[in-house]
Amino acid sequence: MSRAREDPGEDADAADVDAAEAFGVVANETRLDILEALWRADERPVSFSELHDDVDMRDSAQFNYHLQQLTDQFVTKTDDGYDLRHAGAQVVRAVRAGTFTRQPDVDPSAVEGACTRCGGALEARYADEQFRVECVDCGKSHGEYEFPPGGLVDRTDEEIATAFDERVRHLHCLAADGVCPSCAGRMRTEIVRGGDCCLDVSLRSVHVCERCRNELCSPVGLVLLDESIVSAFYEDHGIDLSSRPYWTLPWCVDDEYTTVESSDPWRVSVDIALADDRLTVTLDGDLDVVETDCRSCDG
Repeated sequence: MSRAREDPGEDADAADVDAAEAFGVVANETRLDILEALWRADERPVSFSELHDDVDMRDSAQFNYHLQQLTDQFVTKTDDGYDLRHAGAQVVRAVRAGTFTRQPDVDPSAVEGACTRCGGALEARYADEQFRVECVDCGKSHGEYEFPPGGLVDRTDEEIATAFDERVRHLHCLAADGVCPSCAGRMRTEIVRGGDCCLDVSLRSVHVCERCRNELCSPVGLVLLDESIVSAFYEDHGIDLSSRPYWTLPWCVDDEYTTVESSDPWRVSVDIALADDRLTVTLDGDLDVVETDCRSCDG
């Protein structure tokens, strides 16, 4: 039976390889080419000769030197050749995501839906790896979240917006479940009222990773996108909730649909109205559903 470590902090911070040394190993064009070649291989392990042929370096001894520097931490050697370790694959993914290599200049583009505050048109803006949806008339934010530059490649504006919507749902689903989407560390969730916020809300949920300090915040209602009771409520009205961008759902971007019933302990209810029906979902301080109520708006 497995059990949690009594004091994970010290063990978790201990590393077999110094961070500076690990980054130094891959800070070389040839070594990055080797990792890329292994990543592209249709079948692995890859023999030394095949791998050498895929990398632009004539000197076999020099190539072998670079390969050996990668072996153990980023590449593993077997009797049949060389394979990519998870750490090596992560390096390739980081390069392809463009996190460290790209600073794209993207023009604003129109997105589906209307401002939940004034009914104005919405547009998406991209800067510093943050994708933001806002109203062109009143400037209300409808969400601003991380989106790697690689997500912009080979996609139309509409496809980028769809990918962003899917990513936001995924990130907040993990965060609300207590798993950091960046490092898989433990995510701590709290409800915060007041203070400055780029989301134009006075009540929000904040998720902070205890290990890497990754932070996500959102209106409280956004967490309900993953709740089956909410999906079923929409299905009962002939609507597929997953097909609606989150920024078109007022209860996901505003806090006027959220009522604080108590703050010690936290109990917060979110009202979702469709046609003549209203679903009220009550959450606790961990954003777990503790109560639901569905009734007619006229009742």
